[in-house]
Amino acid sequence: MSATPCFVGIDVAKAQLDIALRPTGARWAVANDDAAIAALVARLRAVPPTLIVLAATGGYLRAVVAALAAAGFPVAVANPRQARDFAKTTGQLAKTDALDAPALARFAEAVCPTPRPLPDAQADELRALLARRRQLVARRTAEQNRLGSAPPRLQTDIQAHITWLNTRLAALDDDLDTTLRTSPVWRECEEQLRSVPSIGSVCTRTLLLDLPELGTLSRQRLAALVGVAPLNRDSGTLRGTRTIWGGRAQVRTILYMSTLVAVRYNPVLRACYERLRAVGKGAKVALTACMRMLLTILNAMVKYHTPWQPQAVSGD
Repeated sequence: MSATPCFVGIDVAKAQLDIALRPTGARWAVANDDAAIAALVARLRAVPPTLIVLAATGGYLRAVVAALAAAGFPVAVANPRQARDFAKTTGQLAKTDALDAPALARFAEAVCPTPRPLPDAQADELRALLARRRQLVARRTAEQNRLGSAPPRLQTDIQAHITWLNTRLAALDDDLDTTLRTSPVWRECEEQLRSVPSIGSVCTRTLLLDLPELGTLSRQRLAALVGVAPLNRDSGTLRGTRTIWGGRAQVRTILYMSTLVAVRYNPVLRACYERLRAVGKGAKVALTACMRMLLTILNAMVKYHTPWQPQAVSGD
C-alpha cells in the first residue's frame, strides 16, 4: 500500500508558526522557538509529509527550515508573491496567518515547487554580511546627499557618520574577501568571474552569494530568475511591448552597473551594444540585452570552469 500524500504549509512569523496539512485539513500553531520546532518535527515524522512549503519571510524561517531539512523532509521556500498570487486565484483575498498556512499547503499540493538544498551556515552568514553592506551603502549615500544642504553646525556630525560608515564598509569588504578566498570552490569561481572586464569585487560577491544557481541553470531560466528575460503581453490582435520585471532585484542592480562599464570597456559587450543602437534600439533596451548577454557568458564560464575568452564569445 502506498501512503496518502500529505502536503504541509507553514506560515512563519516572529513569535509563531501556523501549520496546515492537506488533504486532511488539520491545523495548529506552535511557538517559533527551538523547543516548539523540535516538537513540530517529531509530530511531522508520523505523517510523513510529501512536501513542506514555507514563504520566504527574512530571517524568521531559518531555524524551522534548517530543522525540517535536517530531519530529511522535502522543504521548499516559495516566493511570497507567487504564494500570495496563488491564494488570490483560489478566491482567498483576506490575508491572516491562520489563512496563509492552508493557502501554502494548497500551493504545495497544486504547484509542487522543487525542494532546493539549503545553503550551509557559512554561505548564509556571508549572505547576511552582503545584505548588511548594501544597507550601509544606502545609509552612506543618504548622508552624502544631506551633507551639501545641511547647516554648518550639522555638517561635522554628518561627516563623522560618513567616516564611520566608510570604516565599517572597509571592514565588511575585508571580511567578505577573506572568507570567500578560504573556500577553493568560491576562490575558483571568483577568479573566473573577475577575469571578465567590468566585473569587480562587489559584482563577484553578489553573484556568488545571491545567485548560487549560476552555472547550474540554462541561460533562459537564469535570465528569468534574475529578472532580465523579456516577457511578452500579447492577447488577440494586441502585441504589447516586451518588458522585464520580477526576479532578484539586488542581483539585477549590480549586473546593470557592471554592464554600464562593460559597454564602454569590454570589447564583446561594447560591440553588442553599438550594433543594437545602430539598428534603432533604445539605450535601455540595448543595455538590457547586454545584461542578458553578460549573464549568459558568466553562466557558461562557471558551468564549464573556463576563464574569460573574448575570442571564443560570439557577438550574436
